[in-house]
Amino acid sequence: MRNLVLPIGLTLFFVLASFHPIGKVNFAVTKIVIDAGHGGKDPGTLGSYTKEKDVALKVAMMVGEYVEKYIPDVKVIYTRKDDTFVDLDKRAALANKHEADLFVSIHANSLPKTTPISRKAAIKGSEVYVMGSQNTDRALEVAKRENSVILLEEDYEKKYEFDPQSEESYILYNLTQSAYQDNSVLIASLIDDQLTNRAGRRSYGVKQSSLYLMWSTAMPSVLVEIGYLSNPTEEKELNNPEVQSYIASGIYRAIKEYKEAFDAQN
Repeated sequence: MRNLVLPIGLTLFFVLASFHPIGKVNFAVTKIVIDAGHGGKDPGTLGSYTKEKDVALKVAMMVGEYVEKYIPDVKVIYTRKDDTFVDLDKRAALANKHEADLFVSIHANSLPKTTPISRKAAIKGSEVYVMGSQNTDRALEVAKRENSVILLEEDYEKKYEFDPQSEESYILYNLTQSAYQDNSVLIASLIDDQLTNRAGRRSYGVKQSSLYLMWSTAMPSVLVEIGYLSNPTEEKELNNPEVQSYIASGIYRAIKEYKEAFDAQN
């Protein structure tokens, strides 16, 4: 898959030079939404003994706590703080209602159950997604899986205009996130850099995918897959509070870098 990561210094230069947000008078980052993926009746992906919703919530809460403690001038808004099912459109609507400056969604990955054990043992690591149309095989698989939560919602046929399992729906996807693309790639690159170089995670880079959650948010948005629950070693690591803390700290540090970059322009 295409890796979108640019050298951090060069990325900052181009993004800060070209960013012209509609309706905003400055570049201040004052409100962010931390989204723990899945929840309630939606367990997300499954490891041999782990539910994605549980790991995502623990890491998401840690990220929020770090931001609240070390960047006190930034308001943190959580889409959920417990094992609650939240409709996909309501997560985006919450961020839009609060006019958040950044949306970070936290998930855990997994290979299909039919994947050979040897491959499950070989595939581990993090990857960060931004909204985009480059749905190569694995990115499309992730998009279908993450968007399929729609099917668990009541009256989903009336609420959504596309079938999350249909490839034709993705071809026709309207990329309204394009206005925030550069900044989404920037925060994604910073998160990827932190997870790789500070948290010591293997990285699969920054990728594009047609994820409804980010398509619906009126702000720079990223979805972070923190690791593979289908990998026995990584499943154990992702249940380790210390490893969770390293991952959360990496995401927090990336948010801090992102904020400082824009604060310097004011």
